[in-house]
Amino acid sequence: MVVLKTRQAVPALNVETLNGAWSLSDQTPANFTMLVFYRGLHCPLCAKYLKELDKLAGDFAAAGVSVLALSSDDKARTEQALADWELKNINLGYGVTKEQAQAWGLHRSAGRGLTSIGIEETAEFSEPGLFLVRPDNTLYWAQISTMPFARPLFREVLGAVNFVVEKDYPARGELV
Repeated sequence: MVVLKTRQAVPALNVETLNGAWSLSDQTPANFTMLVFYRGLHCPLCAKYLKELDKLAGDFAAAGVSVLALSSDDKARTEQALADWELKNINLGYGVTKEQAQAWGLHRSAGRGLTSIGIEETAEFSEPGLFLVRPDNTLYWAQISTMPFARPLFREVLGAVNFVVEKDYPARGELV
């Protein structure tokens, strides 16, 4: 399994989004690009999580953070998530491949049928991950999970971003 290290270059990331083609190397945020990998349409916790992010999208933009939420779902499932979850302010990427997920160190799971909300899990999908990437495409912070619950709260992430920028706080966890 790949373990990304802070202060090191992150893997290339090129995906389709509901707003068109997206490439990490083309991003020019003032401070960070935040990548939020979510499990997919089948995940009720993802719905709640991305609704929180959607409400704070303007605050992240004001803090110099560009945001992309993405999953291995196909375009149709991603469009359904956007509509069902009533997301208005964030861009959703789709079609994250097994190879891309592995390059980012994400854990993968096999589908197990219908979820508690009656939506079929896909055959394979990635578990959650959140990454803050500096404009030079080096990793600042990563949070990777094997489970859908206990994710970083976006309001706390936003507070941390503001602290980090104000104090010029260095990326930690860089030692091998």
